[in-house]
Amino acid sequence: MAACSQNVPEFNHALTLRNAEAFARMTPAARSTFLKRFVLLDKPGEPNAQQGASGVLIVHCKTPEITTEMEIGKAELRENIAYLPLSVRDASSSGDSSDHKVTMGLVRESGQWKLLSLGLLLLDLPSLEQEWDRAEIKANEQSALASIQKLADAVESYRKTYTRLPDAIKALGPSTDKTPKPEHAGLIESDLVQGRKDGYIFRYVIVGATTSGAPAKYELAAIPGEYGRSGLRSFFRDSSGAVHAADHQGAIGSGVDPPVDVPESSSSPSGDSRR
Repeated sequence: MAACSQNVPEFNHALTLRNAEAFARMTPAARSTFLKRFVLLDKPGEPNAQQGASGVLIVHCKTPEITTEMEIGKAELRENIAYLPLSVRDASSSGDSSDHKVTMGLVRESGQWKLLSLGLLLLDLPSLEQEWDRAEIKANEQSALASIQKLADAVESYRKTYTRLPDAIKALGPSTDKTPKPEHAGLIESDLVQGRKDGYIFRYVIVGATTSGAPAKYELAAIPGEYGRSGLRSFFRDSSGAVHAADHQGAIGSGVDPPVDVPESSSSPSGDSRR
């Protein structure tokens, strides 16, 4: 029921101490993904438990698109280990052809039953934590590169419209009255306006004394918001338009870092307007 409703504190109580500590260290996105997989749903649901006709426990997890039915059978006890048969199905389906059947393993720890395994999968959350951190870091770094390109495209669009550079990233964001203006040009989405997205912090700096016309130059940087968890590499776009990347232990990068390829953009290269 805790996994269904995405109730992290409640689900944490069902884990062994070692797994609970690792689960608490996971990023919110990783914890959410884990709980969704646990109930085979893509969204948080509304849980409801009832006793079945044969005495088994049945838990329904209702989402707008689908309701799953989880049937938990009678436990088989072996000293400090318990095994519970679990069947998961679409509540709207008939028969058991769509059932996913596994056995949950529980272990007695400090006088309480704690989740140990799901089917043949031993819940080793410390190892899973590291694996998911690596996957999330890779995704965040790719997102940071794409965001730097998006910011550069937005700055160039702003330059063409207002014949000068924006004073800050916020000037590129949406307007409250949906009418583009120099203070709110409507060129990037609201999350990037705040200078944070997908675990990275973004900085924009005007280089030189002038902010007007094609000669005006600027630099962009992206650094991990939480080094080692949300990202490893720092990204730096120099005033000529080249992007560099290196591991700076969470500090800002520079133009001497190795060059890196950026995702292709449908806009014209930002450097062309400055030549």
